[in-house]
Order: sequence, then C-alpha cells, then structure tokens
Amino acid sequence: MLEYKGYVGAVVFDDEADIFHGEILGLRDVITFQGSTPQEIKQAFLDSVDDYLEFCDERGEKPEKPYSGKFMIRTSAELHKKIASKAATEGKSINALLNETLDKVI
Repeated sequence: MLEYKGYVGAVVFDDEADIFHGEILGLRDVITFQGSTPQEIKQAFLDSVDDYLEFCDERGEKPEKPYSGKFMIRTSAELHKKIASKAATEGKSINALLNETLDKVI
C-alpha cells in the first residue's frame, strides 16, 4: 500500500508482463498507475495523485475524498441489540464503542 495526501494506492505485480500495476482506492473515479520498479511505481502513484488534484483544480471541481469516515454496516437485529446494550452499559454511543473496537482489531 502507498499513501500520499490522504489517498491510498494498492499495487500488484504482474509477473507475466513483469510490471507493477496500481490503483487509487476509495474513489468513484478510476485512477491507475504502473511502473517497472518499486521506485517507478511509487513515483507513478505520487504523480497520479498530483495529476488528479491538478485536473480537479483546473476544472474548478473539488477532488473526491478517498474516505469520508463513514460507512454503513448491515447486521442481525440480535447483534445490533447486543452492541447497543454493551454501549449503554459502558456509557458510550454505539459509534464510540465500534470505533474503539475496530481500532483494537485493525
């Protein structure tokens, strides 16, 4: 994984083509990059982020944020009830409890 200016890029190596391929994650727009060496793929990632930000600026558009900090999860009613009960018992919101729990796991 690569990170730059809040954007994250995932990279895979194609051994048949002998090249690294990457994509910026978390955007509706598809932004890819490639390179033959680790140094080239890193520079291509940095350039892609900068090009994207420059392109948005030239068009007078706000660049898409890769992650908003919000995501939706679907679970069973029973698990939802258990989470709500545990949060209440600890004097926390469900959001605070889940953030703490996810931070420990990740």
